[in-house]
Amino acid sequence: MSQKTYIPSGETVLSSQIGATFEALAATIAARREAGEESYTYRLLTGSPDGVLKKVMEEAGETALAAKDVESWACSSLAASIAASGAVDETDELAVDLPPEYDAAIDHLRYEAADVVYHLLVVLERYGIGLDEFAAELNNRMTRNAPRAASACMKTM
Repeated sequence: MSQKTYIPSGETVLSSQIGATFEALAATIAARREAGEESYTYRLLTGSPDGVLKKVMEEAGETALAAKDVESWACSSLAASIAASGAVDETDELAVDLPPEYDAAIDHLRYEAADVVYHLLVVLERYGIGLDEFAAELNNRMTRNAPRAASACMKTM
């Protein structure tokens, strides 16, 4: 198994809460196996697989739409600034004032992305894939010339 955290050679470890947050969330999800029917997470873990899989797809779609909203506000704000300033080439200075709707769109994107991550972690827990295994898969993809697990398995068959 690869290292849990991938740090490119020559770079220092940044202080971040993401690892601790994912670990706490994964532990909470795992603990919900014992929670009972009143728990939404319990129902996702023990009910029909279609329920949680549909939620991952739904939340991924909502995240994509939220990202499009961010893009739309950014582009329309940029276009309005260009029109108002008369800037015509890359050497012209351009100040873009983003409207409050842009910040709201960013907040919505963050919210939807968190929903995707939560539901994805529920799927991983449901099928017994731990956070360290998931991190190792991501690490393998960041490491040059590292074989993917599926292709490595196929070669041994």
